[in-house]
Amino acid sequence: MPYFCQGMEFALKGKDPASQARAGIISTAHGDIETPIFMPVGTGGAVKAVTQQQLEQEIRAEIILGNTYHLYLRPGTEILEQAGGLHQFNGWHRPILTDSGGYQVFSLAANRKIKEEGAIFQSHIDGSKHLFSPERVIDIQRSIGADIIMAFDECPPYPSDYLYAKNSMELTHRWLARCVQQMSETEAKYGYEQSLFPIVQGSIFRDLREESAKFAAEMDCDGNAIGGLSVGEPEEMMYELSALCCEHLPENKPRYLMGVGTPWNILENIALGVDMFDCVMPTRNGRNGMLFTSKGVINIKNKKWANDFSAVDDDIQCTSSQYYSKAYLRHLFISGEILGLQIASIHNLAFYMHLVKQARSHILQGDYAIWKNEMVPLLRQRL
Repeated sequence: MPYFCQGMEFALKGKDPASQARAGIISTAHGDIETPIFMPVGTGGAVKAVTQQQLEQEIRAEIILGNTYHLYLRPGTEILEQAGGLHQFNGWHRPILTDSGGYQVFSLAANRKIKEEGAIFQSHIDGSKHLFSPERVIDIQRSIGADIIMAFDECPPYPSDYLYAKNSMELTHRWLARCVQQMSETEAKYGYEQSLFPIVQGSIFRDLREESAKFAAEMDCDGNAIGGLSVGEPEEMMYELSALCCEHLPENKPRYLMGVGTPWNILENIALGVDMFDCVMPTRNGRNGMLFTSKGVINIKNKKWANDFSAVDDDIQCTSSQYYSKAYLRHLFISGEILGLQIASIHNLAFYMHLVKQARSHILQGDYAIWKNEMVPLLRQRL
């Protein structure tokens, strides 16, 4: 049964003449999202070390992520439904996307079993057993109340042999058909529509990736995601497979590359036709003292920054990036002050948002490919 949603629209606003880069607008019940976009990861309903006010006012995030696996285990769907959904529970009133939990379930290799029905897994919290079926995952995401929800998939490990990758992809496709069916037979809980995105799999095999992208496109959902990349394969292979998937995914729907990545990964994939990105890297690396800046990568713990009283990054419009010096931020890290983790996380996320906004501007100006080729080596350099 086909699934039709009227809760999300995607309009292309411009294309780069020298690449596949596009600028668009995704319209949802909780506001518009300008693409290309980076989405901060708030796995359990919170972006680590960052408040919702900082996300809105300093980072200028337009959409954040939640995770079905983690939110299902804690606080649980009963609490979320009592609150009126995740938007009401965490006070973030712009769009939210939820990952179906497939990646988390399958990363628990020693504590899960995959069957046609779904995945049986043990909670990492208390060891209790649970079943995630495609239908159950849709119902949980209905309860969470995200604007964009992901189909349940199996994410094969890297490397995988061809037969495993093929069987895994075919299982993902059967699960996708069940997700679409469940979406068509259930209603959103909080008075607004939700959009389903299939996930393209196929490991590193071109024929499987092409087959999976075509299958996802045939589902005619509101957008499509590319999963199973940036899991250990070489960068050039990721770019090759991302380009292949984009070639077979509809132009009039947003394309989301899951779990990617570094600033240069993002710029290269925008050039290939990707619109949406997420990654824990800006916050995780920030908490370990790695800063992404407009001039390159900084390890703020290095002694060379001990007496550098210049701003963390005065090229971006973020209060934390401009207010605090590198010397002070290094002092916080060396002293074990929690404030350091917060400043670094806010800065890195603000930088990622600044970067995709710049990318959008250059796409609309028609010189994205030229700008990208200048920026990538600059962003990669270690300062």
